[in-house]
Amino acid sequence: MPRPENERIVHEPPLFTEFKPAGVPGKDLKELLLSLDEFEAMRLADYLGMSHEEAADEMGISRSTFSRLVEKSRRKIAEFIFQGRVLVIDGGNIHFRRNIIQCSDCGHMFKTNISAEVFECPVCHSHRLVNLAGGFGHGKCCIGKHLKHHKNKRKGGKYATR
Repeated sequence: MPRPENERIVHEPPLFTEFKPAGVPGKDLKELLLSLDEFEAMRLADYLGMSHEEAADEMGISRSTFSRLVEKSRRKIAEFIFQGRVLVIDGGNIHFRRNIIQCSDCGHMFKTNISAEVFECPVCHSHRLVNLAGGFGHGKCCIGKHLKHHKNKRKGGKYATR
């Protein structure tokens, strides 16, 4: 029986979650799922240029697990490009550290701490807000998860010996 998958920390929800080749109706294409933890691994390694050690610490996972995530995400991106698939970012055993809120009235987007409760747009004062983390089924479940990880890391992790 495989070991249970650890929860991974993702900085914030992606702004865009579906991509497809131009000029081809999406209904004619096979879907390819990129999990949120694979997305985060690619963001940290390829977009931000972090070392695997630093990025693994940021996500709260081992370096070897991080390297496997990067390898899987790169393979999926290559398949998306060369096979012409619809790429969908969703799923994974994750918790967000930060959130992005978008106002439905003026379109203003702003970042908040995952634990912040926002009821009004700071620009137009509308109450019609879209919670991007909530769109993935996250929010209250994420509060404190990243703090627990960092507290354990400072003490040497759960497998450290002294």
